[in-house]
Amino acid sequence: MYDVVVVGARCAGAPTAMLLARQGHRVLLLDRSAFPADKLSTLYIQQPGVARLARWGLLDALRATGCPPLDHVVYELGDVRVEGCCSGIDGIRAAYAPRRSILDPLLAGAAVDAGAEFRDDCRVTGLLWEDDRVVGVRTDRGDERAALVVGADGMRSTVAGLTGAPTTTSHPPLTCAYYAFWDGPKTHFEMYEGDTGWVSAVPTNDGAVLIAAYYPQQRFDEVRHDARAAYLDNVRTNAPRLYEQMERGRQIGGVHGTGDQQNFFRRAHGPGWALVGDAGHHKDSLTARGISDAFMQADLLAESVGEHLADRTRLDAALADYDREREQRLMENYQATLLVAQAEARDKRRALLRAVGSSPELTTRYFDAVAGIVPLRELYTPELMALMSAPTAP
Repeated sequence: MYDVVVVGARCAGAPTAMLLARQGHRVLLLDRSAFPADKLSTLYIQQPGVARLARWGLLDALRATGCPPLDHVVYELGDVRVEGCCSGIDGIRAAYAPRRSILDPLLAGAAVDAGAEFRDDCRVTGLLWEDDRVVGVRTDRGDERAALVVGADGMRSTVAGLTGAPTTTSHPPLTCAYYAFWDGPKTHFEMYEGDTGWVSAVPTNDGAVLIAAYYPQQRFDEVRHDARAAYLDNVRTNAPRLYEQMERGRQIGGVHGTGDQQNFFRRAHGPGWALVGDAGHHKDSLTARGISDAFMQADLLAESVGEHLADRTRLDAALADYDREREQRLMENYQATLLVAQAEARDKRRALLRAVGSSPELTTRYFDAVAGIVPLRELYTPELMALMSAPTAP
């Protein structure tokens, strides 16, 4: 008998297991993959996520992997270029983008160090129920009972499906994305937006750079037939200087991608169960908020339920509070991500970037908002709105 079973041992599940184990609870952490295993990901951890790693005592271990600090950001849209950095949080100004084959085992190892039991290559096949309450999991290695089952198993969550967690908010997919790792390009964290799509460049471990190409979702069927040619054409068209570096460099591995970037909130709690990370909320990866948001939810869930696991009535109330607070914290950026991923809003983004680029203070505030250090609503001051509405020089 465990206090908590966490299904999924990556960026949401492993920190949840670690934090609950640090509170003294008996935690079982499961993942269907055999670790270490890579994963489709933007890799980028925004500064609030990095600050959590520091508070959890894991940042030094991440730095020791050789993952470079990213303290300079470039956003280029046509003739408008904004570059700088956020003001920081808890003294943290740099972001990091570790390979998932490095980050995920580091997080799972921290859960084990805290006292959690970890079983990788273990598949959940069902849930155990008593009187409409989840009381454990059924796996391909046997049944395990727990006061709480946490689904941290991604956008296509098995736990969400088995509990019937309803979707409370949803929007259609807006972009599809393909990426590859490259050796040779020297970049900061860079985003380029052009008339036909978006391109991002993110330095990661071992001197490699993750270069991703995004397209409007309606082009997915076209792009997927020759993904590499479409990928290179996107970079060549929308980030030509980056493409020149790629031509002088070397591609590492293949081109990987997805046309299934769902946008939704699910109800993230019920009797004896909860969802964290992509299992309960997913949005387009263009804004690279997934990992940092997963860390936040892990913190919030552990904080909400940690003292109430022994009392079902209090636990259920705590889970409901967690769900409401989670959605409140995530909704603003969810809505902003939908706008960023819409080509129709490009002229508004160009006006915004031109305005924020007019002063160092506005630039810093912009990157603070993008990173999630301050709410997006605090970016749109009367000063900024006036600059956005001012006519541009011919």
